[in-house]
Amino acid sequence: MSYISFSSSQEVSHRRGVAFVFAAGALWSTVGLGIRLIEDASVWQILLYRSIALSVFLYAVISLRSGENPFSQLGRSGRPAIVAGLALVAAYSGGIYSIQVIPVANALLLFAAAPFMTAVLGKILLNESVRPATWIAIIVAVTAIAIMVSEQTSYGAVGGSLAALGSAFGFSIFTIALRWGKSVEMLPAVFLSGLFAIIITSAICLALGLPFVLSPRDGGISIGMGIFQVGAGLVLYTLGSRKLPAAELTLLSLAEVLLGPFWVWLFLGEDASIRTLIGGVLLLAAITGNALSGSRRVHQRAARD
Repeated sequence: MSYISFSSSQEVSHRRGVAFVFAAGALWSTVGLGIRLIEDASVWQILLYRSIALSVFLYAVISLRSGENPFSQLGRSGRPAIVAGLALVAAYSGGIYSIQVIPVANALLLFAAAPFMTAVLGKILLNESVRPATWIAIIVAVTAIAIMVSEQTSYGAVGGSLAALGSAFGFSIFTIALRWGKSVEMLPAVFLSGLFAIIITSAICLALGLPFVLSPRDGGISIGMGIFQVGAGLVLYTLGSRKLPAAELTLLSLAEVLLGPFWVWLFLGEDASIRTLIGGVLLLAAITGNALSGSRRVHQRAARD
């Protein structure tokens, strides 16, 4: 009877984890729509307002969850948290800029290359092993990216694609920094990234003469993205990720890539090109195949043990 109760509890916990991670991906997927709806604000103004809202939100969440001042946690995190925080600022900046200048589908699919960049960086910086299946997936992903960007010949489009890849690289550095510091908790580092972003974007706005006061529409959307799209998404992912294996996390997180283009098509009528669709299918196949092969390897190892 106790076994049945334990099994049922595990199943409920798993379902809750699936729901949380999928909901996180759905919230993250609204980034393209949110930025498309902004009328006048620049990258730095959007990031400033979003970071203020994100920092306040995460300060409250971390304080409630841990019963501890977030700054005390940061004091124990050391250099890895600093590197992770700065990497996220770069990732956020590149992500916002790319969505402003290239189709949302292209940007989100290029963001999705981050796990493969992480695998290569993990090998170089942390001497982590990379499975043969992952190397194959990386080759497929590079091919997919080449197909997606091959039609972009204008300076702005090329710059947007490079910014999207730079954003993916920033997220990879963030992940590597967490592994370097052996951290299982990402929220303090994200909180620090918000503080860094406030300082950096404020300085850039001052240097460029950009106003700190946005229109109610632009300011409201930017603040909403900080609280709901980034902040709430991260909280849900953090809660759900504790209940799920890595392969399921990877596959459920694809909700961001799949839903993002759908929102801008549904509300703004933005379509994806044929090359984007072909490259996107290849990239998603590489991610899915790598996740499933990794899961199969874990199960085989567990069976041997």
